[in-house]
Amino acid sequence: MNTPRASLLAATIVLATSFVPFSTSAAGVDAEASSTSGTSLIHFTDVERQTEEFLGYGKMIKLTPEQEKIKETALGDIKAVCCKDFSALTCCCPCNFSKALWGMSAYLIAEKGATAAQVKEAVHEWIHFVNPKGFSGDACFTGGCTRSFAENGCGGMNEDDVQF
Repeated sequence: MNTPRASLLAATIVLATSFVPFSTSAAGVDAEASSTSGTSLIHFTDVERQTEEFLGYGKMIKLTPEQEKIKETALGDIKAVCCKDFSALTCCCPCNFSKALWGMSAYLIAEKGATAAQVKEAVHEWIHFVNPKGFSGDACFTGGCTRSFAENGCGGMNEDDVQF
């Protein structure tokens, strides 16, 4: 029977299974180009694919109030990469970098049971993996909203057009 409810359930299952965490054992991964969190909860291997994955987690995962507190503790004292006047928890706007960071954090907390310290460690490693040259913290004030992550930018504001 093809009811609207059955179609919605099937679409939800397809969407939910399309966001599978990546690992360094995936085919084609260059071990030197990957970064592994010391917590071993997540492996960074591909900025583009994982940014898309993390953006998806941000849409799909809803944290409980207790989990939100873990996220707040982890991100509250980390400076936003694009706007050092704000924390990574809030940033100054929901840019693609921040939304991906929030999605990754939600995944680690909800799916991996990460502590605030583990999330914080993974966030620092993700920031370094995305842009090894580092971020200035002033991208929002220097036209960086549309620049790529690798060029000290936010990666844009539109999830359908992330600037890598």
